[in-house]
Amino acid sequence: MLRAVWNGIVLAEAPRTVRIEGNHYFPPDSVHSEYFAKSRTKTLCPWKGLAGYYNLTTERGDALDVAWYYAHPSPLARRIKNHVAFYPEVRIEGESEPRPGGGLRSRLSGRTKAS
Repeated sequence: MLRAVWNGIVLAEAPRTVRIEGNHYFPPDSVHSEYFAKSRTKTLCPWKGLAGYYNLTTERGDALDVAWYYAHPSPLARRIKNHVAFYPEVRIEGESEPRPGGGLRSRLSGRTKAS
């Protein structure tokens, strides 16, 4: 299980994330939304599109623009639609769990060459 942790608070928790450019993008339903408020900040990534940001508000402190997401990503980044990634002050802990059924790689590795 992967977790996004800030000041001892688990902000998101998921068995798997989407990894892009070294960032873990957590699925929207894995994020504990009670800690977040939408920011007015927007940035543009040349290939992912327009990013929106979240501010963090907890009993242990606040952090501005600590997380980002793509509500309407480009077709190249459609896998991360509404997924949430975090800046380095949020630690990513744990390990990704294997996909049910082992995924494509494990199915392919079990094949043998035809004689």
